[in-house]
Amino acid sequence: MTKQPPGDDPIEAIALLDEPNRRRLYDLVSASHEPVGRDHLAKAVGVSRELAAFHLDRLVDGGLLETEYRRLGGRSGPGAGRPAKLYRRAAWDLAISIPARHYDLAADLMATALDRLDGASVTEAVTAVAHERGAAAGIDARRKAGARPSRRRSLTTLLELLDGAGYEPEVDASTGTVCLHNCPYRALASDHRDLTCGMNLAWAEGVVDGLGSTATVELAPEPGRCCVLFHTAPLTKRAADANGMTVDATLAMIARTS
Repeated sequence: MTKQPPGDDPIEAIALLDEPNRRRLYDLVSASHEPVGRDHLAKAVGVSRELAAFHLDRLVDGGLLETEYRRLGGRSGPGAGRPAKLYRRAAWDLAISIPARHYDLAADLMATALDRLDGASVTEAVTAVAHERGAAAGIDARRKAGARPSRRRSLTTLLELLDGAGYEPEVDASTGTVCLHNCPYRALASDHRDLTCGMNLAWAEGVVDGLGSTATVELAPEPGRCCVLFHTAPLTKRAADANGMTVDATLAMIARTS
């Protein structure tokens, strides 16, 4: 399964390489089979040690490089000097797609399903694993929302979860229907629609179960959006007033999360 760097935004991590000297330093570290020190890198690029350290540490903060400390030259014990700070390429796979695509997650899910076949069909195994993954995501989101989240908070939690998974949710206030404007598995769905849509549906049902939500999930494929719809209760004035907010204010808050 593809791992992302520890930074919050992979686009910001990639943008770090736009600075020419920083890019050259990154390329040199990546080309080396052993961790490299600042002095060697600074000399290779033709910049001061301080400037090289600045750029290298920015790359570490962005998740593109990792560090270790080691004494060079084989010396040890008293008088051997302080360990040198060395840099190596981070063991992360950094992937960016606009809009969001998560084929790595689908591959990991399906590989897990294949490991669990044991007499079940591929579709059954994929559905079971997808539901488990969705339920785990829902449980985690519910824990963050608190023990007794309000109706407004529950809807916001659902939207935040869906947005974080790349689905680009939008809620219709009059019906409570949540439409997903993006499918993170679009290319997969175009060639294997039944399997992919079934996986999406099972994941969505797992999310609802994990959240303990009263929302329902429907498989309703249409061009230009994900095949799944979530149906929640419409936002009414009474529901908004119960939370001390107007309907417009509630929707404005929800819109900021999607």
